Amino acid sequence: MRKNSIKNTRINGEVQKVLAEIIRSELKDPRINPMTTVMEVEVAPDLKSCKAYISVLGDEESQQSTLAGLNSAMGLIRNQISKKINLRNTPEIRFIMDQSVEYCISMSKLIDEVNADMHKREEEEAKND
Repeated sequence: MRKNSIKNTRINGEVQKVLAEIIRSELKDPRINPMTTVMEVEVAPDLKSCKAYISVLGDEESQQSTLAGLNSAMGLIRNQISKKINLRNTPEIRFIMDQSVEYCISMSKLIDEVNADMHKREEEEAKND
């Protein structure tokens, strides 16, 4: 199976959906932030490994504790995935923190600051004229 095949894309989507459901409803670890989102899942073509990109709304400490909680619940997560998805192999999941949402928020704030600064300058120039 090729990496970008239709079958691999469908498997990625199904694993992402099931993984998000497991994190939301079945994990009771207090370290896992309730605002955890599965952004993307990349299952290897041989179905033996998987990268799960997660995003956590919170500070750095909350993100690290969520990663620790997810890694400690790896056995339960793999067991639930194998029950809910009929795959030849249940992939070994590696959780990776996705910082793209935080980056977008910080860039949006910077753009807003620049726009506010430009409006202030325009108002000052209009008053001086």
